[in-house]
Amino acid sequence: MLYYNIMPPPLTFRGEPMKKIGLLLIVCLGLSLPARADTPLPIVASFSILGDMVKEVGGPAVTVTVLVGPNGDTHVYEPTPKDAKTLAEAKFLFVNGLGFEGWMPRLAEASGFRGRMITASEGIKPRLVKADEIDPHAWQDPENGLIYVRNIAIALEHALPNQATDIKLRAQAYSDRIKAMDQKLRAEFITIPAQKRRIITSHDAFGYFGAAYGIEFLAPVGISSGAEPSAGQLGSLIRQMRAEGIKTVFLENMESHRLAEQLAKEAGAQLGGELYSDALSDPKGPAPTYLAMFDNNAPKLLKAMQENDRR
Repeated sequence: MLYYNIMPPPLTFRGEPMKKIGLLLIVCLGLSLPARADTPLPIVASFSILGDMVKEVGGPAVTVTVLVGPNGDTHVYEPTPKDAKTLAEAKFLFVNGLGFEGWMPRLAEASGFRGRMITASEGIKPRLVKADEIDPHAWQDPENGLIYVRNIAIALEHALPNQATDIKLRAQAYSDRIKAMDQKLRAEFITIPAQKRRIITSHDAFGYFGAAYGIEFLAPVGISSGAEPSAGQLGSLIRQMRAEGIKTVFLENMESHRLAEQLAKEAGAQLGGELYSDALSDPKGPAPTYLAMFDNNAPKLLKAMQENDRR
């Protein structure tokens, strides 16, 4: 018996098999459609300096909401109903720790926060002001800043495994910039005689910076800007300024300038400009980022100490 092939020939279009044409159409359509991007991970950060660090490491993979914004004083901050709503919807919250955000436990409880809290200062050796009082301003030492970056990167890599490689690369590049800045500052401050490395600020926010670069920071108020100095504390500081020829008093961006102005007047000193300690400036200001904060502060401190050296 003879068998005949009765299967129809493949369909063609202008001489091309339809199967091939179909593949070409699929490819063309695919190229014409926009690529589907991953949705950025919503992040909440407690204050502006930490928020900037998270943005640097997370890049386009995250969107960051900051609770205490530019020029804000985290020490005395009063959370708002909007903060509670923001935190209630958050999956990740980055905090400084070391007792800096004293209001955070109350806010977390009131908001019903059920996300993950990451303490950026984890692993840092805290500076003790008194036997039982920890200085929370650890970011003021760039070497501690590197630990912040590492902790942020680890948390984001776990949260966004598909973005882990890019997060690692951004964290490394950011760390390299911090290291380069640190080396530059060490080379500059070492030129000032040790006995003249004394600076007056409004409150004790630069202890870590001082330890890093061999500078003694003196302040009428302790680590919390919310405290008020006694008449005895002010008098003692004014006498020391006169005795040691310290002729510059620095303002801080998130505080009232009244205390610094009073010190300068009574000690016969001048105001040395604004330093950024606990908060960044707004985007148009001189210190809108963590690195820009050092770029703003260091030249002013160097100038003041050089003037001390000439007296």
